[in-house]
Amino acid sequence: MSNKEKSINGVPFLDLATQYRAIKKEIWERFDEVLELQNLILGPQVEELEKAVADYCGAKFSIGVGSGSDAILLSLMGFDIGNGDEVITTPFTFFSTASAISRVGARPVFVDIDIDTFNIDPNKIEEKITKRTKAIIPVHLFGQCADMEAIVAIAKRYNLKIIEDAAQAIGAEYQTKDSNRVKACSIGDTGCLSFYPSKNLGCFGEGGMITTNDEKLSKKLKALRAHGSKERYYHYMIGVNSRLDTMQAVVLLVKIKYLDEWTKLRNKKAQVYNEGLKGIVKTPYCRNGNFHVYNQYVIMSSKIKLIEEVFREGRIGYGRYYPLPLHMQKCFEYLGYKKGDFPDSELASEKALALPIYPELGNDQQEIAIRAIKKAV
Repeated sequence: MSNKEKSINGVPFLDLATQYRAIKKEIWERFDEVLELQNLILGPQVEELEKAVADYCGAKFSIGVGSGSDAILLSLMGFDIGNGDEVITTPFTFFSTASAISRVGARPVFVDIDIDTFNIDPNKIEEKITKRTKAIIPVHLFGQCADMEAIVAIAKRYNLKIIEDAAQAIGAEYQTKDSNRVKACSIGDTGCLSFYPSKNLGCFGEGGMITTNDEKLSKKLKALRAHGSKERYYHYMIGVNSRLDTMQAVVLLVKIKYLDEWTKLRNKKAQVYNEGLKGIVKTPYCRNGNFHVYNQYVIMSSKIKLIEEVFREGRIGYGRYYPLPLHMQKCFEYLGYKKGDFPDSELASEKALALPIYPELGNDQQEIAIRAIKKAV
């Protein structure tokens, strides 16, 4: 976290300590269990968590991995995507969405976002598809699903894989045209979760999960996460070292019991902001029928710099997601993009700001943030 995000003595951007105190006893009971049995890597509790997450997301299988970044990387490896291939994604996302594509030797192909949802605009995908395109990685940014019905239709038309980047969206739901609700990580060929501490379901370090409904793929992914081996010291493919350790798994097993309750509280906090900031700044848009889990509550304003200044003066935490879109990052210069290629992503980078939102956030703290914004604009 940056210093901007911490803002220690006023309204913190995130308050993990308060959450920890509420579940401390349960956490240490599970820690003792692991330490006594000494199953520190891929112990039985990892399998317990994999089943719990699969059930929670409505998927058949889950594979615990070292991080959300590795979940994307391993998904690409699982589909044998590599040199000469292209993968479509958004430039307005965390770095690892696109870096994973580059790491397997494929080429990230960016598509601009829908400025209302911050998610990839499916109306702009088809024009970027070539004979080299192998997959689409839609990102369910800030806690709301991308327009998956449209994306699935495109993927079927061109025989493309879908890797859902749901790092920020565990529990989010997408409503289809026939009014069915489906959960993030149950729609694509794989779903990728991050358990980074700031996520709605976060561990005490790094952790991630891949979901899938394909049993054969799940077995391949389990081998890939462990150096390409099904049996220790016998390797039938080149994999990586990306195993979810058991200590992190038990933290998540404790926390997942509270996830629905915490998500409801996030939605209540979002409603307080919606009402308090109506007509003042652009508040998050939730597509009709979708269920947003508000990993981040992101506003937009032409006066973001003034809001930042007032927040700093009032010691109110905030986040800038993301100050420089990926197509303008130095490491992606080789892709040949330039400023102006993705205007909505660039606009979001200039004018978006994340407010504190978490289950433990007090109404008085929200009022402080709301008053500060009104003062700034």
